[in-house]
Amino acid sequence: MTTPIFSLEGKTAVVIGGTSGIGRTLSLGLADGGANVIASARRREQVDETAVEIERRGRQTLRLCSDVRDRASLEELLAASLHRFGKVDILINCAGKIRRMPTLTMPEEEWVEIVDTNLTGTLRACQIFGKHMLERGYGRIVNIASLNSFVALNEVAAYAASKAGVVSLTRSLAVEWSKKDVTVNAIAPGVFRTALNTDLLDNTPRGQELLMRTPMGRFGRTEELVGAAIYLCSDAASFVTGETLVVDGGFLASGVNQ
Repeated sequence: MTTPIFSLEGKTAVVIGGTSGIGRTLSLGLADGGANVIASARRREQVDETAVEIERRGRQTLRLCSDVRDRASLEELLAASLHRFGKVDILINCAGKIRRMPTLTMPEEEWVEIVDTNLTGTLRACQIFGKHMLERGYGRIVNIASLNSFVALNEVAAYAASKAGVVSLTRSLAVEWSKKDVTVNAIAPGVFRTALNTDLLDNTPRGQELLMRTPMGRFGRTEELVGAAIYLCSDAASFVTGETLVVDGGFLASGVNQ
């Protein structure tokens, strides 16, 4: 029987930061696409809840917590995944942190924490899971970038710098690892409504400006990122590496919208 080119049947995916917001949607989307999915994050309750949803889709999973700032926890996540499934085919890096404040007075410790989570945390996961993928000669890594990788949004300089770094890291790893059939790509979401940002989007001038800057005239739904993730994780994208796929309703293409 011919396997459809976008199918993830038989694949094992690990989604770090995969239990809330965009990460949770991608975890469930990969499960719908056929993969067994380990959705891992720091909070046990959210890990358990997401695992239940994955199992309801007829897929297998594990209930494992991890923290991208803790290398040992990522090593344990890999070891447990290999013990249960024998391989990890797909890694998606979704863990992230953002805080808005004037850059002039931003404490250095806050900068370090955001960069360590968003950029160095992505590096840690790529190193740990990438080693396994390189040894196998197969892997699909998808990092989560941002509009902030390309344009500045007011008073989130640490986040922007970290996400610009994620795009650069994605390219570098793609160049180093592609000969071993390990592709490394990124998705840059536009403005998507989540539980954490609904009040900002609906009730602030910043939210109004973000809406005005999006040509489609609405914010994204997190499920609208699933297709991009499945594509980059599937055999359909076997010759695609080092790319950042922007899913933003036209935000970055836009100059004047009215």
